[in-house]
Amino acid sequence: MFSKEESRKLREEFWIAFGKSFPNKWTLYKTEVKGLSFKFHFDLKKAVVSIDIDSDFEQRIKVWDKLVALKSIFHDEYLPNAIFEDFYILDNNKEISRVYIELEHVSIHNKNTWRETMEFLNTNMLKIEAFYHEYKDIIDS
Repeated sequence: MFSKEESRKLREEFWIAFGKSFPNKWTLYKTEVKGLSFKFHFDLKKAVVSIDIDSDFEQRIKVWDKLVALKSIFHDEYLPNAIFEDFYILDNNKEISRVYIELEHVSIHNKNTWRETMEFLNTNMLKIEAFYHEYKDIIDS
């Protein structure tokens, strides 16, 4: 068990190491599409890279429908194991739409899984961003 402070320090250490190992100017929140963002997540059980649509319902459906229309391309050319969930509930009980890929059996508290996780996060976010840049005009139309 780790104290809150020890856990916070490990998280900070991981993200600093990730940034140094894979320096990149990630798009993340700067997609220029209302409510659309890309996210990294790493906790005690898994790592996740996602495309989140978090906006008013009408905008969310508009963007979601475009992602679903591109789903076969996304699976065929970028991330074949990506999961599309039109109604995804966050830990804070907020509902969003999400496309994501996850790596299980890794933990931010276990430094032995950090390298694998960093490579997973980097590789998959690069694919998400490549997809986005290729199809941004469709997604944003």
